[in-house]
Amino acid sequence: MINSTPVTEFILLGISDSPELHTPLFVLFLMIYLLTILGNLLIIFLCKVDVYLQTPMYFFLGHLSLLDLCNSSAIVPKMLVDMLAVRKAISFGGCIAQFSFFIFFACSECLLLSVMAYDRHVAICHPLRYPVIMYGSLCVQLAACSWAGGFLYSTLHTIATFRLSFCGPTLIQHFFCDVPPLLALSCTSPFINVVLVFISGGIVGLGSFLLTLISYIRIISAVLNIQSRSGKQKAFSTCASHLTVVTFFFGAIIFTYFRPVESYALIEGRLVSMIYTIITPLINPLVYTLRNQEMKGAFKRALKALGG
Repeated sequence: MINSTPVTEFILLGISDSPELHTPLFVLFLMIYLLTILGNLLIIFLCKVDVYLQTPMYFFLGHLSLLDLCNSSAIVPKMLVDMLAVRKAISFGGCIAQFSFFIFFACSECLLLSVMAYDRHVAICHPLRYPVIMYGSLCVQLAACSWAGGFLYSTLHTIATFRLSFCGPTLIQHFFCDVPPLLALSCTSPFINVVLVFISGGIVGLGSFLLTLISYIRIISAVLNIQSRSGKQKAFSTCASHLTVVTFFFGAIIFTYFRPVESYALIEGRLVSMIYTIITPLINPLVYTLRNQEMKGAFKRALKALGG
């Protein structure tokens, strides 16, 4: 496909069309990215070293933070460079690599969020059997399957993209190379790619969302049967953080990918994409640390240890 098309690079439109906003937006998103890196690295560190966090819940949380870190790093650095650049170009190979990595990490996160919902379901609905059901090697296998599923999904879309021809225009109506805006620029019919998005995306995205929804329906049903008010509050508090993350992430993903090709270039698509590429990786550490007493305790113990 590379030999049959004159297109060797694309031009990214970016977040804003107004040049006067590029510098303040650069400062804003640089701060967001730095906070994202620090927050997720902190969670990974605490989940790894704190003895009280050696449980399945925090094992999966560490993987979620790593995925958020990788997902944001696949998008934001190039976006920041483009904000200060006169010509916002990205090579054809760089564009394919960017969306391949993004799909890999985003799909893996979809699958991992379902795994985390199942973990909370077992913890609340079957508390006495929880250590038996969520044993160590099973947790490793579930996390590995999430990463492997994301890799296979990304490979599938990358191969499908190489069957397309690009002969112009080269302006991508987005701030990064994503599947929808690339399909809009194709000179050949993207029908197969669109079908692939809906079928594979339905299996992975909607499938993960439904599995997560079923887990929470069972969780809510079990919590409502708890007699004590304090018991209900404790049970809901363990799930509130994860439910917040799931709502933001899956809502934005479904809006972006499950709509007609003709609407891919709309500006609201760029704004919604910011939720799962920039905002979610930032709020995950905040949600899980500010609303989690065990994580707060681990942070205090780490500070105490560093202070001698």
